[in-house]
Amino acid sequence: MNNNLKLLFAGVIFSFSLVANSQEAKKVDKTDKSLLCVGNYWTESQGKSFLETQRQKYTSQKEWESRAQQIRQHILKGTGLEKFPKKCPLNAIIGEKRVYDGYQVQNVAFESLPGVYVTGSLYTPTTSKGKLPGIISPHGHWSKVGDVGRYRPDAQKRFAAFARMGAMVFGYDMVGYGQMGELGWKHDHPEVLKLQLWNSIRCLDFILEMGADPQRIACTGASGGGTQTFLLTAVDQRIKVSVPVVMVSAYFFGGCVCESGMPIHKDDDYQTNNVEIAACAAPRPMLLVSDGGDWTKNNPVVELPHLKYIYQLFGQADKVQNVHLPNDKHGYDVNKRAAVYPFLAKYLGLDVKKAINADGTVKEDMIVIEDQKALYPFDEKHPFPASGIKSNDGVKWDW
Repeated sequence: MNNNLKLLFAGVIFSFSLVANSQEAKKVDKTDKSLLCVGNYWTESQGKSFLETQRQKYTSQKEWESRAQQIRQHILKGTGLEKFPKKCPLNAIIGEKRVYDGYQVQNVAFESLPGVYVTGSLYTPTTSKGKLPGIISPHGHWSKVGDVGRYRPDAQKRFAAFARMGAMVFGYDMVGYGQMGELGWKHDHPEVLKLQLWNSIRCLDFILEMGADPQRIACTGASGGGTQTFLLTAVDQRIKVSVPVVMVSAYFFGGCVCESGMPIHKDDDYQTNNVEIAACAAPRPMLLVSDGGDWTKNNPVVELPHLKYIYQLFGQADKVQNVHLPNDKHGYDVNKRAAVYPFLAKYLGLDVKKAINADGTVKEDMIVIEDQKALYPFDEKHPFPASGIKSNDGVKWDW
C-alpha cells in the first residue's frame, strides 16, 4: 500500500472512530438520564402500586435480605462506590471547647479524601461516664441567608439537646454549604451524591475515632438530610438506629442532584424507591417522622405498612415506628424534635428528661444559638491547609 492510500485509509478509520465515539457518547448520555428518578417521578398511586407488587416478591426474611443486598449494591454502583477508595487518615482539626449549660461545642474539619475536608461541629455533654452513644446529623437544603443548613436554630437545638441527653453528636455540612461553599465548593455538581455519601461514611469513622460507642450509633436528618440518613443506613451497618425525618416517600425520589442525580434507583432491569432503601435498615430501629404538608403525607397508610411488613419478616415489627403530624409542614421543627428525642433516648440509652419536660414539651430554653461563622472550623488559629482542595473538580478518588 503506498503512502497516499495509507493516509486515506487512516483518515477513514479515524473519521469512523469519531462518529462511533460520538454516537456512543450520546447513547451513554441518553441512557444515564433515562436511569434517573427525579422528584415526583411517580404519582402517588404508582408509588403505592409498586410497593404492593414488591411485597409479593419477598415473603420471607431470606428473600428480603436478598433484595436488600441488591438495593445496597445498586446504590454503590450508581454512585461509583462499588469499590471504596482507600481511607486516608482523617487528620482532624478540632477547635477549642465552648461550654454551655450541659453541653459543649467544638468546631471540626477532617479529610474524607486527601485534601477534601468535611466541616462540622462536635457537641458533647459536659459530664459523662464511659463511652458515649454517637449521633451523626446531616442537614437538608435550607440555604436562605441567616437560615442555612446546620446553622439553623432548629438544627443547633437538636444537636445541643442530643448532647445534653448524653450523646456525642456531629452535625456536618452538605457539600458546598457553609465555609467550604465560601471557599469555592458547589452543591450542584454532577457527582455530589457520591461525595456526600462518602463524607457520611467518614463521619462515622470520625465519631468512632473520637470514642463513640460502636453499638449505639444513630443517624438523623430532615429533608435532604433524611435522604442522607436512609442512604447511609442502607449501605453501612454501623448505623444502629435510623431516624429519617420528612423524606421517606413511595412516589417522591428527592429533587436535588445529591439525592437523585446519579442512577441509584433504576437500572435496565432494576427499579426501587426510597421506601425500599429505607427498609434496608431492618431490623435496626427506625422512626419515620412525617407531616401533612409534603410528600410524606401518606406515611401512616402507605409507607409505614410496607416497612412494618418487612420488619415483621424478622419478627421485629415494633422496631419501626411513625409519628405523623398532619397539620405540620416540612422541616425538623419543635414538634418533630419532640417525637425524636424519646425514640433516640430509648434505643441509645439517653436521659430523655434533659430534653423533654414532664408535660411532653421540649426543654430547649437553655440552648445557645450561635452565629453561623462561630461554627466555622477554619480561622486564624486553624487556617485552611495549603494542601486543601477548594472545588469539586479537584477531587481525586484513586490515589
